[in-house]
Amino acid sequence: MSTYDLEEQEQLAELKTWWKRYGNAIVLGVVLAAVLLTAYTGWRFYQRGQGAQASTIYSELVKAAGAKDNKKVRDLAGALIAQYPRTEYASLGMLLSAKAQFDAGDLKTAQVQLGWVVDNAANDEVRAMARVRLAGVLLDQKAYDEALKVLAAKAPAEFAGMFDDARGDVLVAKGAKAEARAAYKSALENLGRIDGATRELIQLKLDALGEN
Repeated sequence: MSTYDLEEQEQLAELKTWWKRYGNAIVLGVVLAAVLLTAYTGWRFYQRGQGAQASTIYSELVKAAGAKDNKKVRDLAGALIAQYPRTEYASLGMLLSAKAQFDAGDLKTAQVQLGWVVDNAANDEVRAMARVRLAGVLLDQKAYDEALKVLAAKAPAEFAGMFDDARGDVLVAKGAKAEARAAYKSALENLGRIDGATRELIQLKLDALGEN
């Protein structure tokens, strides 16, 4: 029995020594894990709250756009990027606002807003759409080289045809007919057989250039 007690005492002494050496690290690890879990849970809750609030502003922006209240549209888009820049609603709001400003003839504001989407949107497709629209705004301002630079970025596969089409429009305006013809032909190849109306329009533009 005394031998058993002695073994227990030795094990207890070893456990105390081990705990003295590693106990603080274990406690720190447990605390750190708890903090990280709490932070992650809080961040997810925060993101959901941010998305819900941004959604409300975006809904108001859509209504304002429908009512042609361009000032309100611009103000609400500004609120989205100021308060909720990391949400998808910020990029979508800026796209919608840029269209409203463009339709109202405010090309400078449309250019700035589309530039923000190009620089900040997390979604590749949204960013690609902004590039196509920005190139159109720059084309209207006769900033041809700048428009071509915007379209020089690699496009997602589903936007390749749109990039080529927009590039063709810029090149026509610039007087580079041979390059424009090549861009329109590439657009037709990249579009495939989807969107018949778009294909017909591009073909008309290509035919208008002739063969030389």
